Amino acid sequence: MEISDISEVIEDNNEDDDDHQTSGDGKKSPDSSDRHKDKHKNKLNNYVAITVVMFVTFMGVCKVKSDNVVQAMQKAQADRIDTWSFYQARNLRAEVAKSTVAQLKLQALSQQPKVRAEYDKEISRYEALAVKQDTEKEKLQKQAQDAEKLYDQLNIHDDQFDLSEAAFALAIALLAMTSLTQKGWLYGAAMIPAAFGLFMGLAGLLNWDTHPEALTKLLSDNVINHSHQQVTTRPDEQWFPHLSPSKNL
Repeated sequence: MEISDISEVIEDNNEDDDDHQTSGDGKKSPDSSDRHKDKHKNKLNNYVAITVVMFVTFMGVCKVKSDNVVQAMQKAQADRIDTWSFYQARNLRAEVAKSTVAQLKLQALSQQPKVRAEYDKEISRYEALAVKQDTEKEKLQKQAQDAEKLYDQLNIHDDQFDLSEAAFALAIALLAMTSLTQKGWLYGAAMIPAAFGLFMGLAGLLNWDTHPEALTKLLSDNVINHSHQQVTTRPDEQWFPHLSPSKNL
């Protein structure tokens, strides 16, 4: 075989390879198109997997802080209840002391001067007791109100973490649909709730006061109304209705 024959054989082989790569109208072969689709699919799935891992990691960090907030809320609620209980005890002692003072004063009117002096001592002692209980009662009332304010503040952050978790759950669901349908626009749609979830999560982690009132009211309106129907008065008004200013109007 001569050199010219070898060159013809090489050219024939190259032409055969080109025929396998392209069809008669210049389009790619089916095998090449499938490889391109598989490559695009794998690329989109990789993006989805990485994004889900990032979302879940951030949700885990928020979960730790959210659990701590819930524990603080439980402590604040327990402190509030205990403080109101002590307030009622102080209130009851003050009322008993004042009632005793009134009774002693009436009884002293019909007594001899020497005996009346003993009554005056008891009256002074019970009056001092009543003043002390009123002073302690005011301190306990302030502590209970502070516990309520702390609970409300912590509840704002708890709502932020709840909204963040719900938004990321929606985003992950959209990412699952993205991986299933291979629709790229679903990936972009998943970023919308993810951005909201990221913002609310950062608000909870950094103690921002951002609180979407309309959204939280919509989600918890039925619960608030149900609770309002069960408890419509403060503990002191519920236990001592005659001491409530609204009852005396």
